[in-house]
Parts: sequence; structure tokens; C-alpha cells
Amino acid sequence: MSQINLGIIGGGQLGSMLSVAAKKLDIKTIIFCDDNDAPAQNFCDHFIFGKYDDKEKILEFIKKVDVITYEFENIPYSTLNEMNKLKTVLPKPSINRLIQHRLAEKDFVNNLNIRTTRYALVDKITDIEPLEDFLPGILKTTTMGYDGKGQYVINKINDLNSLNIDFSKSYILEKMVKLKKEISVIITRFGTNNYEIYDPIENIHEDQILKYSEIPANISKKINDQSKNWATMISEELKYIGTLCVEFFIDRNENLYVNEIAPRVHNSGHLTINAYNISQFENHVRAVCSLEKIPLKKLSNAKMLNLIGNEINQYRQNPKLEANEFFFDYLKKDIKAKRKMGHITKLK
Repeated sequence: MSQINLGIIGGGQLGSMLSVAAKKLDIKTIIFCDDNDAPAQNFCDHFIFGKYDDKEKILEFIKKVDVITYEFENIPYSTLNEMNKLKTVLPKPSINRLIQHRLAEKDFVNNLNIRTTRYALVDKITDIEPLEDFLPGILKTTTMGYDGKGQYVINKINDLNSLNIDFSKSYILEKMVKLKKEISVIITRFGTNNYEIYDPIENIHEDQILKYSEIPANISKKINDQSKNWATMISEELKYIGTLCVEFFIDRNENLYVNEIAPRVHNSGHLTINAYNISQFENHVRAVCSLEKIPLKKLSNAKMLNLIGNEINQYRQNPKLEANEFFFDYLKKDIKAKRKMGHITKLK
């Protein structure tokens, strides 16, 4: 087989782990990123720094690669679409454009008769007043939000007086569910009815950032089957190629809701590196590079801990690990509060 050169847009930790997985398959990775300090340059074969609208840099990147993927969704559609005219971009740019917009994403899921929380478009502050039955709710920007950014909890209408909300942006208001727990399902689709799906992962967030992920999830068989079925339906309807994550809420009455779709590898799936024979990262590389699908096999139960901010220091200075513990340092230069710096996976 001739050498495959995989282009990855984005240079964060997901790009790093995709590069590690690609190297295992003798695939070269070329990362294109608008951050000159991107940590993924420590793991890829070639790094190109440039803004996502820099046509010269885009062309330089395209010339070096055979196929293109991305590690985060907030990339201009115009950039992905122009790249796709010259080299295949997977997942398709149209999928990313859909999922970039929360209202379009929610409409898409509901049109499949899959349950989401109640939601409504909010363009101005007066749009919220008739939506009192949506409270308590979360006001979210329709685009560009992640890890709690661009989100406001509103318990009652009067809360709007104390929140400095920029209404030059569009929002959706989502009614909060009486949350019991959160889970995610990761699926890699290779083609029509050809996929590998991981067991549901139970997730715990702190300060709106993922802190722990664990398998097996402590859920009923009904929820287990329903979540995997819905994730499969979504990936099939999108005609998706690659790894996708569907995030779910479970309420106190054991109702399942789709929260969000991530058209990429996902933080909760880091534990698949050690807990499965094929990680979410390797499966993504296999799918977008048209390589053989290997039957998925779970090797161990596992719990993953995100290392946020200064929590990384003790592991960098003195990583005392047990035989069943695995440490991944993202090699980010600047340690900041609320910044994901690395993770630990413990097999059980």
C-alpha cells in the first residue's frame, strides 16, 4: 500500500491523539492550525501554521495531503468546502455546518423522532418573556460554544437583569431536565450499515467541563440499547464517515434525551485507548483513510480523569502510576485554569 498522508485541521489534544493513532498505522499526519503553539505539533509528522482563511497556507496544506479530517467543529464552512473541492474532507463539510448551529442540529434530531430537551430560538431579550414555561433553562449561543462557553443558566425571568448577555448573537433557550446522569455514545461509521459502536460512557462534569468518564455506565438495558440505537440512526442519516459522539441526558424518570452531537473524536472516548483493542482515534483514522474495519473488542472496564489546570503538575514532576494507570500529557505550554492539560485512565 502506498503512503497515506492524512491532513488534520486543528492542533489540540484530539489532533495529537489522532496523530499517535495514525503513526501506529504507518500513516503520516500533517496538521494545519491557527495556533503556533499548538501541542499537536509534538506528535504529528508535519505542522503548518496559518489562519483558516489564508488561501496560500490552505493550498500548501492541501498539496501535502491525500485526505482531510478535523479535530474540532468550529472551522469556517467556506474553508472546509473549498478544501473539499480539491481533496476529500471527512466528515463532509455539510455535516459540520449542520452541527455547528445548535438550532439546526436540534431540528435535525427531532425530525428523526429522537427526543431532545424543549428548545426555542431567541434573537432578542423580549423573545424570552413568553417562554417562561421553558424555565429553568439554559440560554446557549447557536454557534461557537463548548465547555460551557456562551451559556447562561436562567432560573426566572428576573435573572436576565443581572446577566450581561450580548444579544448581537443568536441563542437557543433549552428547558433544563431534572438530570439523573449524563452519558455519551461513540460510533465509527465506515459506510452504509457498516460501523463499530462503543458501549455507553458515563460522564461527570464539574464547572461545565468534563471531569470523569467511566465504563461501564450504570444504566438500564433499555437506556443502553436506546442510546446506541439513536447514535446509529443519527450517523446513518448523516451518511457519516469517521468517529462521531452523541451526548445524552437521562432524567429522573429514566427518559433519554440527545443533548449534542460532536462530529469528531470526543473527550469522553479517551479511555478507549486503553480499554479497547481499537481506540476511537484509530477507528476514525481507519474510516477516513478507507482502511479495514477491525471488530471491536472491549478489554477492560475503565475510568478516565481529566487533568485541569495545575492538576497536571504533580504528574509532570513525579508520575507515580500503578500498573493499571496510564498518563497522557498534552504538552501544552501554558497552564491555565479550566484548561485540559492531560488525562489519566485507570483500568478496572
